Amino acid sequence: MATTIPPTSPVVTDQARPRKRRQVGKVAAKRRYLVTVYAGLILAAIIAVAPLLFMVVSSFKASDQQILGDLGSIKAFLPVGDLTLSNYTGASQRVPALQFMANSVIITVATVVLGLIVNSMIGFAIARMRFRGAGFVLSIVLATLMVPFETIAVPMVYWVSKLPAITWAHDGFLLKQGMLNTYQVQILPFVANALAIFLFVQHFKTIPKEFDEAARVDGANWWTIYRRIIAPMSGPTFATVAIITMLPAWNSYLWPLMAVQKPSMRPVSVGMQYFFQLNPDWGQIMAYATIITVPVLIIFVIFQRSFVSSLASSGVKG
Repeated sequence: MATTIPPTSPVVTDQARPRKRRQVGKVAAKRRYLVTVYAGLILAAIIAVAPLLFMVVSSFKASDQQILGDLGSIKAFLPVGDLTLSNYTGASQRVPALQFMANSVIITVATVVLGLIVNSMIGFAIARMRFRGAGFVLSIVLATLMVPFETIAVPMVYWVSKLPAITWAHDGFLLKQGMLNTYQVQILPFVANALAIFLFVQHFKTIPKEFDEAARVDGANWWTIYRRIIAPMSGPTFATVAIITMLPAWNSYLWPLMAVQKPSMRPVSVGMQYFFQLNPDWGQIMAYATIITVPVLIIFVIFQRSFVSSLASSGVKG
């Protein structure tokens, strides 16, 4: 007669108990780590967003007394009390805000477009074209990052005052001496960007060079390889460079203050000083600051995924 052996329940041996405790401890430690990380990120986000929220909320408050009186409480970050749009209309009446905005848009767009073309071509040449001294050239380019702009601002003003500039007259384009008080003086000195070149070089190095060899076999030249193969594969890097080029161009203050004396040619950042010449109106100041800040935030939010992914890939590859 066959006998059946009843199933035995698993027995936790003395050796298995310490292993199980270690696993439970690892899970608990991982949870504590994640809680700490997310708490730190939330705190950092609050610290970063608080000034912007205060700026936007204050731009709608009716008086300086209300803005200053709410500083000691949470009301400073809440749209409570008397709210109005008069600060925005007052800011546009106090300074030629639309003219400043138009100037900044022209300067920023031109700087970004020319910067993408020039810096990507330089990065392509260093990363893809084989020539002696490519590493030395890149080192010289990166060395310029260590030179503060303030140390070369005065010599740059002297040189641009001697360089020729193209101006528009009723009978066509004219060539005059001196770039001061022009769009060109606010665009051309900032087209080449060392950080942008570095990002392009790092990204272009990650693209297999077999693409170049195959294209060369088919008769393509370097310009065709750059325009039809490498550039279409580098969208995130182009978006990143566009952002890092746009921010300094839009926020430029010291250089246009030195090189541009005509109010009709000045950008938005220089317009901020108009609010501190007589009696400062903090509501109008906050409104003007909101006007010149919101476009930058919108563009960054749109391209943030490409920005983060490109910086991450540049940091771990190359």
